[in-house]
Amino acid sequence: MRLLVLGGTEFAGRAVVEAALGRGWEVTVLNRGRHGPLPGTRAVRGDRTAPGGLAGLAGGEWDVVVDTWSRAPRAVRDAARLLRGRAGRYVYVSSCSVYAWAPSAGYTEEAPLVEGAAADAEQTEYQQDKRGGELAALGAFGADRSLLVRAGLILGPYENIGRLPWWLSRIARGGPVLAPGPRDLPLQYVDVRDLAEWILDAAGAGLSGPYNLMSPRGHATMGELLDACVRATGAGAELRWTDPDVVLGAGIQPWTQLPVWVPPGTDGHDALHGADVSRALGAGLRCRPVGETVADTWDWLRSVGGSAPHRPDRPPVGLDPEVEAKVLAAGGVPGTTP
Repeated sequence: MRLLVLGGTEFAGRAVVEAALGRGWEVTVLNRGRHGPLPGTRAVRGDRTAPGGLAGLAGGEWDVVVDTWSRAPRAVRDAARLLRGRAGRYVYVSSCSVYAWAPSAGYTEEAPLVEGAAADAEQTEYQQDKRGGELAALGAFGADRSLLVRAGLILGPYENIGRLPWWLSRIARGGPVLAPGPRDLPLQYVDVRDLAEWILDAAGAGLSGPYNLMSPRGHATMGELLDACVRATGAGAELRWTDPDVVLGAGIQPWTQLPVWVPPGTDGHDALHGADVSRALGAGLRCRPVGETVADTWDWLRSVGGSAPHRPDRPPVGLDPEVEAKVLAAGGVPGTTP
């Protein structure tokens, strides 16, 4: 199979490239050259946001194109239009953020979508940009040759958002750790390598249309995730499980200051950890254990000196140590959950 990846050197794009090379596919990568290409790929330099930035793709044919773009939709439009006569299928890695907020728990691919998105738009809001990217792929390749991968929370090695790396780094410091409860809070996410393998399987099988792409609800819990971090780091950390009301009462923001965590019974938890993924599971999605994802991410994090790269277009995540210490010291953390 001949694969073209637009990007291909960071996180999801990199995982797709590694998976394809592992299958013996012929891989071409277009990027700006800020990161070195993986050995075994054909590298094409080009800035898709600049005039003439796609010139390196003027010739050539591919069976599959994978595009992870998350800013101005017009960049997806331009690439898809250029390639529509020379590529068999266009895979756009989208997001569950394209659903109108807030989708109820159990939402499927038929849930209402955000309004105001356009394929030719400049960069606006993340959710409209991702939906605009979907529209751009559909406009050039049609519904029968477009695969829309609506990913949720993505974790794993090479993460450049900082969520799991923050938890690992915090727990590696040891001592009492503010662990937002309850322990059995169900999570929904996908290991980036499982995402990549599913994309290649689905593209090879000729699948099209939208797919919610993450683990089944409750594939892991908050307790299982943080316990895995303790085991992986080998640190002397003590998880202090704390009632959600205590966390929120301290002004701590879910998802950003305490990555991954969203309190139960909220619109945010239903939206971020409550999608129906039966369509992807029926199409062969397989999800590895949380312990493997955490251990491999820790191994990678140590290999890069303990400091993960961070995308400049995403806000930083994590809790200020002084805020954490203040909450932990406030009366023995009332409302602690077992």
